[in-house]
Amino acid sequence: MQLKPPARPKLYSGLMPQEDLDPYRDLIPGLPEDLAKICLALVPRAHFPAMGAVSKRWMSFLESKELVAVRKEVGKLEEWVYVLVPDAGAKGSHWEILECSGQKQSPLPRMPGLTKAGFGVVVIGGKLFVIAGYAADHGKDCASDEVYQYDSCLNRWTVLAKMNVARCDFACAEVNGVIYVAGGFGPNGESLSSVEVYDPEQNKWTLIEGLRRPRWGCFGCSFEGKLYVMGGRSSFTIGNSRSVDVYNPNSHAWGQVKNGCVMVTAHAVLGKRLFCIEWKNQRSLAIFNPADDSWQKVPVPLTGSSSTRFSLVVHEDKLLLFPLEEEPGYQTLMYDPAAPMGSEWCTSKLKPTGSCLCSVTIKA
Repeated sequence: MQLKPPARPKLYSGLMPQEDLDPYRDLIPGLPEDLAKICLALVPRAHFPAMGAVSKRWMSFLESKELVAVRKEVGKLEEWVYVLVPDAGAKGSHWEILECSGQKQSPLPRMPGLTKAGFGVVVIGGKLFVIAGYAADHGKDCASDEVYQYDSCLNRWTVLAKMNVARCDFACAEVNGVIYVAGGFGPNGESLSSVEVYDPEQNKWTLIEGLRRPRWGCFGCSFEGKLYVMGGRSSFTIGNSRSVDVYNPNSHAWGQVKNGCVMVTAHAVLGKRLFCIEWKNQRSLAIFNPADDSWQKVPVPLTGSSSTRFSLVVHEDKLLLFPLEEEPGYQTLMYDPAAPMGSEWCTSKLKPTGSCLCSVTIKA
């Protein structure tokens, strides 16, 4: 019987080196290229690091963005939750994978560089980007311009191009496949208004039009192809800012919305809404709808966890709340915005081995 790949759009071209397109160096000997890619994409993600050692062709495909596109087409995307937890003795931290799929998963290798805080995290196409922040170097805190990428398919870290401006406590988000970083503190503790964008295809940072005012302690998110920057302060004296800076990549210009959220300690985007926990009201979710710039408040129940500080992460279209401090016997709270009224809250078995410093979800 002759095997035929399912009808599907033409796969990305130009991702493989020219020498690897030699017909005598097939991805899988005897199979058409498209069908061979589907076969590799059907393998569970936990096996990808070992598969990368088979050949350069396999490694090239496994580290390309095409892999995630093919896995999405064939319905094999796996969603894993990654959390950053303190090491024993609180002298450092490490990333770990929560057992979402029931499969045994490889531990994450140690993240490069010094242990940092005030950094940003962004996920694009199965890869986690850890951006800047400040690190203690010989007892002195200093802002960083370093950027690292974790490939969830190959279970490895890569050092990327450095930023143009070292910074910490800034806003960052992915918009249309590129990463935007805005504001924060600079190397000398100054409040920044500069903004730069990272293109993963070129491994290059480019400065663009800055914010209308310096801003730090803020956060970023993406809605309908635009970057939203909100929260934080514009200086030490003006106080908390409720204004929202909105950047439109098509017009290369900033706009403003007045109805923002202040001093946000955690945030996550689920569907077309933004979920926040504010510093002064930490037992409730502030939910932002960008369609009409409106906010809704939802109380966080006292069951499961008595914590007032959480890290938020989206998993299977639900919102998980991981406590930032260790709490014996706690259960992870889970919020389902699609559930009937009165049954939105429940608990999840997913929980880190220690207190959660940061959490992300990666689909690949």
